[in-house]
Amino acid sequence: MDGDGDTAAGAAGAARDVPEGARERRGPRAPWIVGVSGASGTPYAAAVLRALLAAGESVDLVVSRAARLTLLDETGAAVRDAHWREDLARWLARGADGRPDAFAPGPDLAAVRYWPAGDLAAGPSSGSYPARGMLIVPASTACVAGVALGLSKDLLQRAASVTLKERRPLVVAVRETPLSGQTLRQLTALADAGAVVLPASPAFYAGGTTAQDLVDFVAGRVLDAAGVPHRLYRRWTGELGGASSDAGGAGPAEG
Repeated sequence: MDGDGDTAAGAAGAARDVPEGARERRGPRAPWIVGVSGASGTPYAAAVLRALLAAGESVDLVVSRAARLTLLDETGAAVRDAHWREDLARWLARGADGRPDAFAPGPDLAAVRYWPAGDLAAGPSSGSYPARGMLIVPASTACVAGVALGLSKDLLQRAASVTLKERRPLVVAVRETPLSGQTLRQLTALADAGAVVLPASPAFYAGGTTAQDLVDFVAGRVLDAAGVPHRLYRRWTGELGGASSDAGGAGPAEG
């Protein structure tokens, strides 16, 4: 596969500038693996991808077969193995409100490597492949079950299993409601195995007023769990009412 360079530019827009603390990547390439499953919520994945690239991180992208259908349904965008770069550029330029040029020009994709979901011989299928960890955004209940049971039916599930066995960070942004008892038990199993279970639950204390604000909050929490710096949402500073003023911070912490 091509596109495995280490250079990445920030996402477009003043609110999406390169965050403080973003590192200049040197030495062997060690990407974050981003898995996109078939759950509704593909704008979450786009926001995470843009922010990772803005932070100077390398990315290995795996899009499941079901996710391609969801992406087509939610955005009208396709992801084709032979044309993934141009398809990904169109996807990342689209905002959560459906505007096709909300983030135009989009991020530089030189730091992205794409792996077809059916390629079980791909780099991320092996524990010896250097990776920083994996973010599954969004994670469907079927994906959760497959990873919890160690099925490895496709590259997304296999890469997640490898991430767990190698004790690397795994963030699972589950997007489903309501949750059945079976799924709750599987999520508990993933948490016990070391994964961070992060429901895609937008919060309102950060002062979000648009769909993109709410999407960015969830994406920001995913990156917080991974330890990646970003500027996707206003953080809580200990001052009530901050969400309604330009000078304030995010609202009360969850808990």
